[in-house]
Amino acid sequence: MEEETTRVRVPREGEVLGLLAQRLGGSRCRVRCIDGFERVCRIPGRLKRRLWVREGDVVLVEPWEFGGDEKGDIIFKYRPHQASWLRSNGYLDDLDDLDDF
Repeated sequence: MEEETTRVRVPREGEVLGLLAQRLGGSRCRVRCIDGFERVCRIPGRLKRRLWVREGDVVLVEPWEFGGDEKGDIIFKYRPHQASWLRSNGYLDDLDDLDDF
């Protein structure tokens, strides 16, 4: 039975999509973002227990106000069927390695 996605969160103003490239430890990760930057992102304390990420996950990143080209916060993780919806609707066209998921 095919699961139908009813709602998928799309990036708002000041948010970018990214692919989690590497776990660094201490709730920090290296994320390759659609805008061409590779950021060291953290999982904020309010999401630390609820948001479990692995390499290859598609995440939503909010760049920091200062140092936003190098750092940011992971604010949402997409499930596999949501990531395939994003890919089929053209949101993930700028990422190079979409074969990871």
